[in-house]
Amino acid sequence: MDHATYCAELVRKFDYQRYLSVLYAPSDKRAGLLAIYAFSLEVARIRELVSEALPGQMRLQWWRDALTGEGHGAVKDNPVAGALLETIGAFDLPREPMLNLLDAREFDLFNDPMPDQETLEGYAGETSSSLIQLAALILDRTLSGTVFADSCGHGGVAYAMVGLVRALPWHAARQQCFLPQDLLERHGVSMVQMHRGEMTPELGAALREVLVHAQMHYDKAISAMASVSIEAGAAFLPVMLVPKQIDRLSREKMNYLQPLESEGPLRSHISMWRAARRLRSVMQPA
Repeated sequence: MDHATYCAELVRKFDYQRYLSVLYAPSDKRAGLLAIYAFSLEVARIRELVSEALPGQMRLQWWRDALTGEGHGAVKDNPVAGALLETIGAFDLPREPMLNLLDAREFDLFNDPMPDQETLEGYAGETSSSLIQLAALILDRTLSGTVFADSCGHGGVAYAMVGLVRALPWHAARQQCFLPQDLLERHGVSMVQMHRGEMTPELGAALREVLVHAQMHYDKAISAMASVSIEAGAAFLPVMLVPKQIDRLSREKMNYLQPLESEGPLRSHISMWRAARRLRSVMQPA
């Protein structure tokens, strides 16, 4: 299996929404998009693959060395690393967002709570907004400026916040908390009950506030995207799914500690097609 096929299979299996979004990109850009998405997945899954923080930190350092050219051994024999390095060269991508992503993911290796909303937004920016930025640069290398940064920044934070709410059952089960500690304390949320899988009205109120913040960031992203060329549209397609996810997560008597049922492949395709239609009405024509 070549590197591109490996990355495609990895993204299709573990991040189906982004996999579908890649199908809306020009064919000569798809391998690059899949490479950066596969890189993000490999790093995000480190916590699931290690039992202690130190082996996870060693894996993160391996990726840092691979990106800075200090890797030992045949780095390019790793299919994701090989595809990523080829993509960086082919599209002249900046490495700093990838290094910042690695630094942010170190938080995943511990069970420390997220201190506050500002820290959460910073984490989301480095792990989610950076992916949108890199994907958009693959699609249109001329992009730059404050409006472009705002579209990526707010879009990534909105997408990440919704994702963290959806992932709460898994995070709580392994004693992790990506929700702002100050927000949980303000609502009187019991961490002990949450980690036991006990849904409470206090937790529901706190999570609905997180979703309000996600909607605010989504609205700001849409406003900024109006000045971004549709050539970069595929990079923003996952963001267009945020309102639907917020609606699903805002249902009456929602138990946030039970996994939300995933859409099947056909419904996922329909959702992405509808998202693409909405996106064309938002972004600037090429």
